[in-house]
Amino acid sequence: MSLKQGSIYEYLQAENACDIILCDDLKNTQKIIDIALFLNKDVLEFPDFRAIKNDDLRSYKNELYDLFNALYDYYKADKKPLIVSTFYTFINPLPIQKLLTQKTISFGDSLDIQNFKKHLLYWGYTFVDIVQEKGEVSFRGDIIDIFSIHSDNPIRLSLFDVEVESIRKFDLDSQKSIKEELESFDYRPTLFGFNAEEYEKILHLCQTNNNQTLFKDINSFGFWNLEHLALDFLTNKKVMLSHDFKDDIQAHLNINKIKNNPFETYKSIPEADHFRDIKIVDLHGYLEIHKNLDITIIVKNEAQLKQYNVDPKGKNIVYKDVYLNLISMNTLIISLNKSQRKSKIKKQNMILDELKAGDYVVHENYGVALFNKIEQITVLGSKRDFVILQYQGDDKLLLPVENLDLIDRFVANSGILPVQDKLGKGSFAKLKSKVKTKLLEIAAGIIEIAASRNMIDASKIYIDSDDLKYFQSKAGFTYTKDQETSIKEMLEEMAKSKVMDRLLSGDVGFGKTEVAMNGLYSAYKAGFQSAIIVPTTLLSSQHFISLQDRFKFFGVNIAKLDRFISAKARKEIIANLKNGTIDMVVGTHSLFGVAFKQLGLVVVDEEHKFGVKQKEKLKELHQNVHLLSMSATPIPRSLNMALTSIKTLSTLTTPPSDRLGVRTFVKNYDNNLLKEVILRELRRGGQIFYVFNSIANIQMKKIALEKILPDLKVVVLHSKISPVESEKDIMKFHQGKYDILLATSIIESGIHIPNANTMIIDNADRFGVADLHQLRGRVGRGNKEGYAYFLVNDSDLLTPDATKRLMALESNSYLGAGSALAYHDLEIRGGGNLLGEAQSGHIKNIGYSLYLKMLEEAIASLSNTQIDIKQKQSVDIKLTVSAYLSENIITEDRLRLELYRRLSKADTAKMIYEIQEEVIDRFGQLDEITKQFFDIMVIKLLCIQNKIKTVGNYNENITFTYADETKQNIKARSKDDDDVIDTTLKFLRV
Repeated sequence: MSLKQGSIYEYLQAENACDIILCDDLKNTQKIIDIALFLNKDVLEFPDFRAIKNDDLRSYKNELYDLFNALYDYYKADKKPLIVSTFYTFINPLPIQKLLTQKTISFGDSLDIQNFKKHLLYWGYTFVDIVQEKGEVSFRGDIIDIFSIHSDNPIRLSLFDVEVESIRKFDLDSQKSIKEELESFDYRPTLFGFNAEEYEKILHLCQTNNNQTLFKDINSFGFWNLEHLALDFLTNKKVMLSHDFKDDIQAHLNINKIKNNPFETYKSIPEADHFRDIKIVDLHGYLEIHKNLDITIIVKNEAQLKQYNVDPKGKNIVYKDVYLNLISMNTLIISLNKSQRKSKIKKQNMILDELKAGDYVVHENYGVALFNKIEQITVLGSKRDFVILQYQGDDKLLLPVENLDLIDRFVANSGILPVQDKLGKGSFAKLKSKVKTKLLEIAAGIIEIAASRNMIDASKIYIDSDDLKYFQSKAGFTYTKDQETSIKEMLEEMAKSKVMDRLLSGDVGFGKTEVAMNGLYSAYKAGFQSAIIVPTTLLSSQHFISLQDRFKFFGVNIAKLDRFISAKARKEIIANLKNGTIDMVVGTHSLFGVAFKQLGLVVVDEEHKFGVKQKEKLKELHQNVHLLSMSATPIPRSLNMALTSIKTLSTLTTPPSDRLGVRTFVKNYDNNLLKEVILRELRRGGQIFYVFNSIANIQMKKIALEKILPDLKVVVLHSKISPVESEKDIMKFHQGKYDILLATSIIESGIHIPNANTMIIDNADRFGVADLHQLRGRVGRGNKEGYAYFLVNDSDLLTPDATKRLMALESNSYLGAGSALAYHDLEIRGGGNLLGEAQSGHIKNIGYSLYLKMLEEAIASLSNTQIDIKQKQSVDIKLTVSAYLSENIITEDRLRLELYRRLSKADTAKMIYEIQEEVIDRFGQLDEITKQFFDIMVIKLLCIQNKIKTVGNYNENITFTYADETKQNIKARSKDDDDVIDTTLKFLRV
């Protein structure tokens, strides 16, 4: 029999409610806690402690500490709270209150060192040289370090003779005291507050009753040998079982050979007389049917009311993060919160099948279909497994599993959904023939681009081999074979009279910059200028420093040009570039339009960060000069061009000799996980990058991190902080003065901190593959193994694209994964467009894999045919209101773009408001502009449902134009934005 919330709710309303409710699992524990919190009751959750008698309790140390702390809180409470827990915790007797004591040491107290050592020994403390974990103590002359089980920070006592002279917290990593002094501090026993006699007795029992084990101390087995010092905690308390699960209890006791059943006399909470659980399918229909009842709506925030379009008038609105749906003759309680609750058993890495039911696939002979399932079918008396492919008109194709090579997952451009083909002889063959004809024109265009590039004359850049060897000898390390090959390929192409357009692809930290510097030095020695163009000022500064350091022996005049250069200096730099006195310049888009005397080489770093318009300006800059593009993960279009010979390609796949891989984990966000990850890195003397891509809320995240670990030293970095201050903070972080660099994704380029080897990325599902891989590359750059944690709010609720990105990153965490990730990104986002929008229709029809095969064939055949482009239908919204995702709320372009994409793909108003709720949770309360954009997206969907193709207004007059060209006019109360939107929504919802 399952737990019914109605029974719990009705029972807890009664005055004679029990002291303890026991459940069978944590899911039901959470249900009861929700009800108790809703009823404003004091509730205390005991941990799910599942150790069986004579288990070595070192493995259950954290749960045991939680149990003792909960017991202490209960014993000390004047008004006893309701205890909710699983029955496992109470199978064994628990310690009496006497053992769970607490003592205080204050400034000026006298301590007898020898007696204090014995006291802590009896209390279960482990004596160590350096305190690193709870339950440890260290004595070093007149210094005592102690870490109590209930504290977030260890304490350092300084003695003057026997008197406590100072009490301070200290940092676990640096072991340095924090300056602020405390008046006093409390400490608790790690096991029990034994005196000498009790300790010796229990220790003797531990040593004699556990001969089969290596450890025989009280920390391992003391809990199992309490005897008279323990009690049945449940005695003299009113205990109820949440529901009838006595058979489950007995089964557990039998499996673990526990003869005594302490729960057999306890009753289950009776069935409710008045309240019953309900499951809401049609919310508004249910509210309408029961509109005469006393209605309570439970929500976390107002966005949920909008998400479900609930009118709060006449209803009790309760703002709590609890979940229960109940009804009685007079009362209706409905929660709009999610039923998923936090689980104490954390999920492991996401495990995702590459092909799952509902995916689109392409059969080489029959075209696009839905992958339905694998089904076992009897054929001629034999059972075989078949893949069921579903085509138009419910036609199905049974494909034997041994012939799975005939299908590929359907991959097209982002947002494009395929149309299933008709299953008929020759149908798909005709489509392939038509697409092939169209692809011939694209093939001709590709050949024309390649030919045009070969026709452009460029300056020959040649360097003497001895000069090159001397330059390379100053690198300070030995080149990998891939670096040597890439340099050779680049310099050979630059020495020709034809323009070079080369893509240098290499994993983060594999030495792309050093390869580029060989090209820059060659251009300098040949008498040519060079320019390095980067997407951010931070990267510009880092490259400028690197260039100055690398070329300091060679007399090269290097300049930096970005938006933070003063007007006077900018004018001088531009003049010197024009007269040729500057040999190399590094900068952002500030370099666009600048005149050079003799520009020979342009290097573009992190090309995937530039927008379309910026790339067009880049083309103007390097029309007649050599171009080297560098990227750890090339954007799909660039890779596609490389594959089809529009660009030449060099790859770096060999890591430096001392590099280790970056272990990558996808995890649900959890404070305990954060604490564990951070402390582990700090304990090994390292530092942490924490990426939080919201400038508006980054200070709140800093406070949250400091709450988890109060002594954490956190520095914040984002684009609105001045470059001067940013560089100072980065230098301090580099020097080890901070533990965590909390930043937006601005750190993904140009940050090199060898001691920072853990990367934590908040809301990782909102980043692209290139961005995540680039961020991950900030750690593990030295000889320490790096760790990357991609945190998501709930891995079960990820979008398909986000799931694919994270799966690709998690499964490709080895060194040199950048190349593989580029192909994954190619599959996820599609091949891009070689020649504008021409490819989208073709990929939509046949998928990327088959498209690429056919394109390669078309390039060989060199024919031409007119290309047809299918346009997507849309609703024309001409409302004169301001509505967009505000930069003040969502500061990063990448995040806004992702939200726009998701919103544009949403097909219900509920999905729109779910995204709105998510935005509130991630970025805080919305401004009016952003709220109105969400309303506009709902209007768009409602227009589609009502077959309206245009909606517009003139002042307060609103006009709707239907698909059949008929029109309808309504009038708002005023021409104000909110009135126009409100009136439009009310009309469309009728």
